[in-house]
Amino acid sequence: GSPYQPAIETLESHPEKKFYNVSNLGGAKYDTLPYSIRVLFESSVRNCDGFLVKETDAMNILDWKTKQNCVEVPFCPARVVLQDFTGIPAMVDFAAMREAVRNAGGDPVKVNPACPTDLTVDHSLQIDFSKCAIQNAPNPGGGEQKPLARLSPLKPPLRKPPPCRGHSGCRGSCGAGEGGRSSGAFPAQIENTPILCPFHLQPVPEPETVLKNQEMEFGRNRERLQFFKWSSKVFENISIIPPETGMAHQVNLEYLSRVVFDVKNFLHPDSVVGTDSHTTMVNGLGILGWGVGGIETEAVMLGMPLTLTLPEVVGCQLTGTVSPLATSIDIVISITKHLRQADVAGKFVEFFGSGVSQLSIADRTTIANMCPEYGAILSFFPVDNVTLKHLKHAGFDKAKLEVTEAYLKAVKLFRSDESSSREPEYSQVVQVNLSSIIPYVSGPKRSQDRVAVNNMKSDFQACLNEKSGVKGFQIAAEKQNDVMPVQYEGNEYKLSHGCVVIAAVISCTNNCNPSVMLAAGLLAKKAVEAGLAVKPYIRTSLSPGSGMVTHYLSSSGVLPYLSKLGFEVVGYGCSTCVGNTAPLPEAIRNAIKQGDIIACGVLSGTKNFEGCLCDCVRANYLASPPLVVAYAIAGTVQIDFDTEPLGTGSDGKSIYLRDIWPTRQELHTVEEECVISSMFKELKEKMEKGNKRWNLLEAPESTLFPWDLKSTYIRCPSFFDKLAKEAAPPQAVENAHVLLFLGDSVTTDHISPAGSIARSSAAAKYLTSKGLTPREFNSYGARRGNDAVMTRGTFANIKLLNKFIGKPAPKTVHFPSGQTLDVFEAAELYQKEGIPVIILAGKKYGLGSSRDWAAKGPFLLGVKAVLAESYEKVHRSQLIGIGIAPLQFRPGENPSTLGLTGREQFSILFPPDLSPRMTLDIKTSTGKVFSVIALFENNMEITLYKNGGSLNFVARRFL
Repeated sequence: GSPYQPAIETLESHPEKKFYNVSNLGGAKYDTLPYSIRVLFESSVRNCDGFLVKETDAMNILDWKTKQNCVEVPFCPARVVLQDFTGIPAMVDFAAMREAVRNAGGDPVKVNPACPTDLTVDHSLQIDFSKCAIQNAPNPGGGEQKPLARLSPLKPPLRKPPPCRGHSGCRGSCGAGEGGRSSGAFPAQIENTPILCPFHLQPVPEPETVLKNQEMEFGRNRERLQFFKWSSKVFENISIIPPETGMAHQVNLEYLSRVVFDVKNFLHPDSVVGTDSHTTMVNGLGILGWGVGGIETEAVMLGMPLTLTLPEVVGCQLTGTVSPLATSIDIVISITKHLRQADVAGKFVEFFGSGVSQLSIADRTTIANMCPEYGAILSFFPVDNVTLKHLKHAGFDKAKLEVTEAYLKAVKLFRSDESSSREPEYSQVVQVNLSSIIPYVSGPKRSQDRVAVNNMKSDFQACLNEKSGVKGFQIAAEKQNDVMPVQYEGNEYKLSHGCVVIAAVISCTNNCNPSVMLAAGLLAKKAVEAGLAVKPYIRTSLSPGSGMVTHYLSSSGVLPYLSKLGFEVVGYGCSTCVGNTAPLPEAIRNAIKQGDIIACGVLSGTKNFEGCLCDCVRANYLASPPLVVAYAIAGTVQIDFDTEPLGTGSDGKSIYLRDIWPTRQELHTVEEECVISSMFKELKEKMEKGNKRWNLLEAPESTLFPWDLKSTYIRCPSFFDKLAKEAAPPQAVENAHVLLFLGDSVTTDHISPAGSIARSSAAAKYLTSKGLTPREFNSYGARRGNDAVMTRGTFANIKLLNKFIGKPAPKTVHFPSGQTLDVFEAAELYQKEGIPVIILAGKKYGLGSSRDWAAKGPFLLGVKAVLAESYEKVHRSQLIGIGIAPLQFRPGENPSTLGLTGREQFSILFPPDLSPRMTLDIKTSTGKVFSVIALFENNMEITLYKNGGSLNFVARRFL
C-alpha cells in the first residue's frame, strides 16, 4: 500500500467518505502550487507503491517550483477514453491476453483493464448521403415536387399544393422562400420530440439521410461493432458508447465526466487520457486530461503510469467584460491567439482572474479543446461556482454535488473569486483583457490568420493580390473581377472570386455551446421570415455533433428554418472535421477550375487547411455558426456587412445582417426556455437504451473471443506467443541482418501504416488473397485490429528512403538471396530462415505524433533492436514497451564514421544485470567491434524489456 496511508482523513460533512488530505501533507508548498499540479500530486500520493510510483516522485511534484522541466514524474489517470479505431488494437490485445493467460494456466476472467475505460464509436461515419449527392435534384424553380429517389418520401405528395421541402407528411403550401431547395432531411430526434413543419405544425417523418448513413455505418463496420459489443459484455471496467450517439469529445464531456471519483466511499479527483485529439476539452470542467497515442492509453489500461516531464504552468489571467456582438467563438479565438503568442508549447495553461467567471462551461471547454492549436498540453479551469451550476443542469444529483464541493474545498482544488483567496504561483503569467474582443473569422489557409469581420472584404482583396503563400493567391489584377457563368438545375448563376460554395455548420469545437448553434438557428429563422434564401449550388450541411445540440435546435423550433436554407443534418459523427465531405456538383467544380476562381468554404469546425475540404476550394474560413449562415445567404465573402445588404427581402427591401442578427438577450431567453436539464436526462436514457441496431447486433458472450479465421478486420495478434510464467533473461541478438538502413528524421508516418491501402502493397496482396476487391480494402485505420494488415503496412510508406535502395520506395534488400523486396516480404523471409533483424537509423528516429503501430509493426516484422544516433522521446519508450531494444551510437559516432555499410551481420549481447544507459558491445561479421548505449532510462524500463514489453509484463501479473 501507499506509504502515505496516515494522510487519509474523513470528510467533515460526510464522515463515511475518505480521502488523502494532500493539502495537509503538502503544507505551505501545496498552497502555492497551480491547481493542475495539485491534481498530479494527489495522484502520485494515492498511487505510490514504491515500484511504478515512488515517494521521491510525489516529493518532486510538491517541489514543482524548483523541479519544473527538470524531472520526469509518473501519472496514473483515473480513466481512459478511446475512440473507435484507436480503441480496437487495445481491445484486441486484451482479448489475446485472455487467451494467453488461459494457455499459461491462469484465469482469463481476471484479465480486465485496470481503470475505467470508455470507448466511443464515432469516426467511421462518412457523409455518404446528403442532399447534394442527389446531383439532379428535381424542382429547380419551385412548383410541384416529385419525390426524390434516394430520400424516398413516405407517401406520394398530394397534387396540390406542393409539400414542404420534399416531405410529404405535411399538407399545404410552403410559400415562404422555397428558393428551389428540394430534398428535405430533418435530424434524428431524441425520442418524443417530433419536428413540426413550421408552417402547418404537422409532424415531419424521420429523415432518411440519417438512417441511410447509419445503415452504411453498420454494414461497413459490423464485424468491429460485434467485437466491441463482446468486449462491453465480458470485460469489467469497459463501457462502450454505441455509434450515432454523438462525438467522442461531446459524449465524453456530457456523460462520462465524474469530476470527483467516489470508489467505495473513497474520493479522488477525476482525470483522463484519451486517443481522441479532443480529450483536452474536459479541462474546462476542472478535470485534468489530455490526448495520448494508442500505445500509452493501452499502457494505462494495463495499469502502468504515464511518464511526463514535470511541466511549466502558464497562468492566463482574464480581466474586463465581453462585448455583445462577440460570440463565444470570438472569445475563444482571441484567448487562443494570446496563448499562441505567449509560447506555451509543451506547457500546462491554467486560468485565473476575475474574468474567468464570465466564461460559461461551454466557452471553457472550447478553449480547452483548442489546445493543440496553440501547442499547450492542456488548459485547465479549476472547478468553481460556474462549474457546479453546470453540473446541476448536467444531472448530478444534490448529494453528489454536495460531496463534490466539500471534497474539492477540503483539498483546495476549488477556485473562488473572493479576493482573500491566494492565487497560485505560475511559471509565467499572460494577461487577456476581455473587453478588447471583436468578432473575427480565421483563414483563408491557416487557422491562426485572423480577419476582423468588418475587414473581411478588403482582406480578401489583399489575399488575391498577394503572391502565393500562406495567405496569398496571386491573381492578376485584370482577372480579379472575372465572372464564370454556370448552369445549375436549369438556372444560370455567376461565380466570382470569393463566392461561397461550401457552408458547413459543424458543432465540433463549439460542442455543447448551444448559444452559438442557437444563434445560427435564430438567424436562419429571421432570414427565412424576411424572405432570404441560399443559392442551391452551395454545399450546405449541419452536423450538430451530439443529440444535445439537436435538442436545443429542435426544441427552440429553429431546425425547420435551418433546413429551409439547406442546412440539413448529416448524422452525428465527426464528418467534415476529418475531411469526409461528399464532392461539389460537377458543373460547379468545372466552372471553378475553368475560371481559376478562388472559391470559398466557410465552416465552423476546427480545421481549415487548404484543399482539405475539396481540392477546388482554395480559400477556407472558420467562422461562428451564425456567420456561416450569414455568408451562405450572402453567397460571397466579398461583403462588408455594415454597408452592404445580404439580399432583398420578400417585400423588395434590402436586408442587412444587423436586421436579422439575434441579440444576446434573445439568445439567452430562448436558451433559458429550451435548455432544460431534461436534455441530460434524455441523453442518459439514450445511452442506457442504446439504439435499435446496436441493441439487435448479436455478439458472443464467451470469456474468450471466438476469433473468426476468415476475418480481415480482427485477428488474434502474436504478441503473447512466448508467454511463460517466468520472464527469460534478455536474449542475445546473434548474426542479425539489417532490415532497413535509414537516415535522419524518420517519422512515425514513415514507419506506421496510415491512410488508404495502395494497390501494389503487401497489404493489398494479402487482402486480395482473402478474396477482397480494391473497393473493399478500406483504410489502414479501419483495419488496425488485424495485425496481418498492419504488419504488412509497416514501412510501406512510398516516401521511405532506405539507403539500400537509394531512392524513396517501401522496399529493401534481402541479403541472403540478394533480392529487392517489399519490406514485409524481406522480413518474412528472414523470419522463416530464423535470422533476427535490426534497423540502422540516424538522428531523431521516430519523430511525429505517437502512433500505436509505429512500435508494434516493427516488432511483428521481427525487429529485435533499433540502432540510431538519437530518438524521439515518446517513440523510444514505445519501443521498450513492445520489447524492442533502443540502442544509441556513442556521441560523434554513426554508421559512416564507423564504416558500416549495413550489409554486415550484427551480434549484440545483453548481460543479465542490465542497468540504465549501460554500454554494450556490438560485433559485426566483418570483425568490427564498437560500443553503443542501451537507452533504458530507469529500472522500470529494464523490467519491462526483460519481460518482453508491457503487454507480457502485465499478462504475467495475471498468472
